[in-house]
Amino acid sequence: MLWEMFVAIVLGIVEGIAEFAPISSTGHMVLVDDLWLHSKELYSKEVANTFKIVIQLGSILAVIIVFRDRFKELLFLSPKSDHRLQGRLRLGHVIVGIIPIALFGYFLVDLIDERLFEVRTVLVGLVLGSILLLIADRFSKLSPGAVTIDQMTYRQAFFIGLFQCFALWPGFSRSGVSIAGGVLVGLSHRAASDYTFILAVPILAGASGLSLINNWSYFSLEALPFMTTGFVAAFIFSLVAIRFFLAIIHRIKLAPFAVYRLVLAGLIWIYLSI
Repeated sequence: MLWEMFVAIVLGIVEGIAEFAPISSTGHMVLVDDLWLHSKELYSKEVANTFKIVIQLGSILAVIIVFRDRFKELLFLSPKSDHRLQGRLRLGHVIVGIIPIALFGYFLVDLIDERLFEVRTVLVGLVLGSILLLIADRFSKLSPGAVTIDQMTYRQAFFIGLFQCFALWPGFSRSGVSIAGGVLVGLSHRAASDYTFILAVPILAGASGLSLINNWSYFSLEALPFMTTGFVAAFIFSLVAIRFFLAIIHRIKLAPFAVYRLVLAGLIWIYLSI
């Protein structure tokens, strides 16, 4: 039981931190679990996969709490007197941003699950995603006057949605490609990050909801403490990670995360080659 709780907490922490930093939560989950924790040996592959869906829900809840005022405005739930966030960002921008990845994900989900969820493909995603982050940082230095999230156009939202499709390859990082895409179409790093986190809720909720429906039979009272512990850990560390990331992204940009990803990929590659 203690080892199960330890595994749940560690994977919850990994999900909470890596889901919103541009380092790939899926990639880190594959690396940490396959190379170290082996959660599939605790119950079964199906239960382990269901657990990873559950802890992702903890991360979604954290985003909703951090951006609650923005979501109230998008859903027309804020009283007019409380509209301190008024601007051009509308629900339409969110819908436009999720259409590309929703379509690609729907048609490619089986292929992705069968072919791409292994350590070596994750390493490729880490490297290629790092290159994209570095390109975005370089472009931001050449781009005059980056725009805020409330100045974003529907065309920019759509192109960011297209960039998110790269994240279907484990290791690329959904937040990483989305932020990089936002910067490449003219948003500031902070604006691209805000929009990325807002997009995360419908995208992750939709994907998790479908997966939960397909895996509902794998829920059991025996695994409930394991899943609950992971959910709570992911929620707490997601809250911390989101606030911390938003506080520093305008200062450090994306390059440090790209360097981390490259170093990690290199170390894991060496480890697998020994």
